[in-house]
Amino acid sequence: MLNLFRKEINSFFNSLIAYIAISVFLIITSLFLWVFPLNYNIIQSGYANLDSLFQIGPYVFLFLIPAITMRFFSDEKKSGTIEMLLTKPLSDINIIMAKYLAGITLVLLSLIPTLIYFLTVYMFAAPHGNIDIGGIIGSYLGLLMLGAGFVAIGVFSSAITENQIISFIIAVFLCAMAFIGFEMLSSFEMFGSFDLFIKNLGMYSHYSSMGRGVIDSRDVIYFLSVITIFILFTKIKLESRKW
Repeated sequence: MLNLFRKEINSFFNSLIAYIAISVFLIITSLFLWVFPLNYNIIQSGYANLDSLFQIGPYVFLFLIPAITMRFFSDEKKSGTIEMLLTKPLSDINIIMAKYLAGITLVLLSLIPTLIYFLTVYMFAAPHGNIDIGGIIGSYLGLLMLGAGFVAIGVFSSAITENQIISFIIAVFLCAMAFIGFEMLSSFEMFGSFDLFIKNLGMYSHYSSMGRGVIDSRDVIYFLSVITIFILFTKIKLESRKW
């Protein structure tokens, strides 16, 4: 599993995927936070916080992560190397986890440089350091967990088709539904007392909760459950070749 994980990481950096993904994330967030004269601009807002990063980040990940994960299994199927991979002395779950952890690593590498934004806001706050550090830590953890959920969805989407474009489209659709779909559905107020339940089925509710700086075990369990479910779906899909 470790060797496969290293192979996936090397594949990212040898094909420029990692550099492009990290650069795209940083460029888009930097433009919105520091350049574009919009409501997200930290300088124009006059407030020392990183709320804009955590508002924009999920929507960048919504497209960026499926673009990263679309090749995981789709490329293996198209090139015919999937059979060779599955005959190695590795269980299906080990293969899935190696690819999944490689995706998580890339998400983490995308987030680490944004600590420069945190240091900038921290230094220029008035008085010095007057920022909600607890809220920022919770938001970072929430964004990481959200990214981890998107990676799990992307891995599953890649496993069900050999076409990378179709994998990308499916992953974007499922991630969007998981993140804002339930939120939008509950806003129609068509289900009465079930509206809150439907809202809590979506990622947005739990992501927002973590952004308040209070790490509730229910939110962590929710994200871990979503990740587990899609990893299991991927495992079932791979095992279907034996049926």
